[in-house]
Amino acid sequence: MADLQALKRKFLDRFGGGEAGIRAFHAPGRVNLIGEHTDYNGGYVFPAALTFGTTMLIRPRSDRKLALASENLPKTGSFDIDDLAHNPADDWMNYPKGVAFHLAKHGYSLSCGYDILYYGEIPNGSGLSSSASIEVVTGYGLLAMEGRDRVDTVQLALISQEVENRYVGVNSGIMDQFAVANGRKDHAILLRCDTLEHRLVPFNSGEYRIVIGHTNKRRGLVDTEYNARRAQCEKAVECLKAAFPDLRLLGELTPDQLEANAGLIHDETILKRARHVVRENARVLEAVNVLEKNDLAAFGRLMTESHRSLQHLYEVTGFELDTMVDAALETNGVLGSRMTGAGFGGCTVSLVHRDSVETFRQRVGDVYTAKTGLMPSFYVCDIGDGVKEVE
Repeated sequence: MADLQALKRKFLDRFGGGEAGIRAFHAPGRVNLIGEHTDYNGGYVFPAALTFGTTMLIRPRSDRKLALASENLPKTGSFDIDDLAHNPADDWMNYPKGVAFHLAKHGYSLSCGYDILYYGEIPNGSGLSSSASIEVVTGYGLLAMEGRDRVDTVQLALISQEVENRYVGVNSGIMDQFAVANGRKDHAILLRCDTLEHRLVPFNSGEYRIVIGHTNKRRGLVDTEYNARRAQCEKAVECLKAAFPDLRLLGELTPDQLEANAGLIHDETILKRARHVVRENARVLEAVNVLEKNDLAAFGRLMTESHRSLQHLYEVTGFELDTMVDAALETNGVLGSRMTGAGFGGCTVSLVHRDSVETFRQRVGDVYTAKTGLMPSFYVCDIGDGVKEVE
């Protein structure tokens, strides 16, 4: 987490004034251990909050301006809180602007303006939910500053998703915001995305560590085929309604049900997309089952199966992610490896024996750079808490 005293000095350098009234909040990034592209299909996911994320310092103003700055990005701005329309020129600031805008739509109008400084530890475009982290920490912090000491983190996640979908324009599911808002140290979350039914599952990795590998290939959700995949899944549902008239989402089907009615989907690409979602959904439940039996080897195999499905059926991996996963699986001490996030670049997550972590970094890094020309970054991760105020 950020050095709060150093960040406070930077806050005062930017905004002036004194320390009175400054409060600090932190929201983590998240890693999805298994269950990819199931969230917007009403299926199960299995994410966990990380110990690094986004720290926000905030202080009330005497006017009705929202003044925004980041230690990571150069653009700054000041906006009237009664006129927070989306503007592409505002770049990253559209995320906190959108949060304030949608909070007001839900009856949480701001009583005054605020100076806000962000410090992010999540690489932008990595697939570790930097945008969800900004949304959730902004919403939590603004509500706390407005006197709401007990924030409903499930509602906060839904409002943050609304910002992503309706204000920013990315048709993402609920997983990212939910994990960031509701994570707990040393636990992953089994979440059914259509009902928000969820439970915390202890993640006892024993001698193994979670290692995230960042391909350093930037991906932009809006500019990728993410929205196209969602449309393909909706098309599959329409085809399958001949057998299941009340079907709303692919996550409602079992693999056996899909295969028995696969002939209803005449487009091979649409069928591949559906097969990934339905099988991945079943994989999540099996992964939780084996994890609860402390069978990490089986959990690792399911991670790898997930990646191959994303590679061949959903086709959202790409050369860089496949290269990193292949190199990971050829390294001693690795139980499993897969892409995490939306794909098209971003990160992998691997389960690596603690004695092999340095070898993993070196070998996977060397192979990846030799084949792609890119320098990867690696993070040995712990599972942390969701959004909270920090002293």
